[in-house]
Amino acid sequence: MLSEETRTIIKSTAPVLEDHGVTITTRFYQRLFEEHPELLNIFNHANQAQGRQQTALAKTVYAAAIHIDDLAEIMPAVIQIGHKHVSLGVKAEHYPIVGAHLLLAMKEVLGDAATDEIIQAWSDAYGVIADAFISVEKSMYQKTAAQENGWIYFKDFTVARKVKESEVITSFYLKPADGSNVPKYTSGQYISVRVLIPGEKYTMIRQYSLSQASKPDEFRISVKREADNDPNGVVSNYLHKEIEAGGQLEASAPAGVFVLDETKTSPVAFISGGVGITPMMSMFESVADSSPERKTTFLHGARNRSQHAFDEDIRKYAEGMQDVTYKTVYSDEPDGFITHALLEETVDPTGEAYVCGPVPFMVSMIRELRNIGMPEDHIHYEFFGPAMDMPK
Repeated sequence: MLSEETRTIIKSTAPVLEDHGVTITTRFYQRLFEEHPELLNIFNHANQAQGRQQTALAKTVYAAAIHIDDLAEIMPAVIQIGHKHVSLGVKAEHYPIVGAHLLLAMKEVLGDAATDEIIQAWSDAYGVIADAFISVEKSMYQKTAAQENGWIYFKDFTVARKVKESEVITSFYLKPADGSNVPKYTSGQYISVRVLIPGEKYTMIRQYSLSQASKPDEFRISVKREADNDPNGVVSNYLHKEIEAGGQLEASAPAGVFVLDETKTSPVAFISGGVGITPMMSMFESVADSSPERKTTFLHGARNRSQHAFDEDIRKYAEGMQDVTYKTVYSDEPDGFITHALLEETVDPTGEAYVCGPVPFMVSMIRELRNIGMPEDHIHYEFFGPAMDMPK
């Protein structure tokens, strides 16, 4: 529990954190990696280079400041970030290191404005927040380890098959190298893949949605190949160009909170853009298998037909469903976007909607779903990037 005085001090720093948060977190990461370069084996280098991780952390710290009177308000974010941390292999012993460097960065950036009282208050608050993360993640690790065929951290997998789905998306079918099965997962979850690319000093970790419904003996991830000069494309290009059937990869157990609610029977819509189709494939297959009578809409936006993945698979699943609408639009063609009118025509606002894709696409889809009358808590979405980095 934090004292009223501590909470008052923390709240008073919110405006400063809103203005200077990214500067503080940028300096924090610089300090952290100077002192603990081994943590570069965990953090996404591309997100660091582009400033996305710094922005995400600044938003998290600011959210803690404004909700310090009721930290339960940030628990959904703690759980979402906790899933990401567990998939990366973050450990309890990392938190004191992070806390020490965050406070030092705060003092360094704010100078005399960061009084001893403010630093002590944030030290106390960080301790409470860190304990929440450690507790949540400990429970997740225990649950992951205890499930059938479960493990924690990373495990060796063999690429059983490599299948090109479109001009830019390729699927990798992964089987445990030890011949065991994989744990059951909920459609929409992701795994982390860890690689050590020749010539690189540190391992790189990326999260990829599981793109098929749960199977007992394998995972499938479907990876978009980014441009060669895109910092986000280092791992995807390595997978596309260097990893073939028979190759080895390390993977985490499934994680993530963007999942299909399989208890619902109301109408459901899957709305995706680009590689955002990958978690939708898992969800759509699950509905086709377990609830073929459920009214279902699948809307997808791709750049053009050559970049449109999984069209045949979706049509195959749809054949066994009783009430399904499937439509794809191509942005390279006139009127090639998912519009308000198309949503109004195909999506039942009393049902549920799952949205995934590039940020501008998602922002537009979420806004238009609200505009056709869908309640906020019926709209579910996933964002590819650091937690807390999703625009409202």
